[in-house]
Amino acid sequence: MAKVSTAKVSTAKAKSSRVPNKAIYSRVSYLYQAAAYMAAQQEHCKSAESQTTKGNDYAEPDGSSAESLKPLFQCASRRLVAEFRAVSHKALLRISPAMKHSICKGCDTMLIDGSTCTNEIENRSRGGKKPWADVLVRKCSTCGLAKRFPVAAKRQKRKQDRGFPEEIAMEADP
Repeated sequence: MAKVSTAKVSTAKAKSSRVPNKAIYSRVSYLYQAAAYMAAQQEHCKSAESQTTKGNDYAEPDGSSAESLKPLFQCASRRLVAEFRAVSHKALLRISPAMKHSICKGCDTMLIDGSTCTNEIENRSRGGKKPWADVLVRKCSTCGLAKRFPVAAKRQKRKQDRGFPEEIAMEADP
């Protein structure tokens, strides 16, 4: 029985060692999720504010309305995104493109369609005739920074994942 238990321990160690810096990845994931939650709460404040103005004829005397909470949620979300970026840069983590696309580089705001950013599809080819030239433009409503992403183009593989043709390698080593 002792041999079986040591085998289980060794496989458990092998499984846990597959992800280096697991604690840092967990922290970065938590910061991103918390920032997204705070940004979503900002949206709920807007909807709650519109419901209270339509449904109730009285105002709250202490000033704790949804309007006063919006800047708090926005500041908290931006602070969490700044921490997220700082931790990921310091630990040299590779962040997924979807996460990068959802954050404004200028002001660290979570980009939520229709709320904190506007989306437009632009085609600057002559008369918009080239469908492969479509570009998604996301403009941050906080700082005005515009990010551009090609719509139909495939992402290029990382350099180490691209195959280096052997014929070119042979020609390079004369």
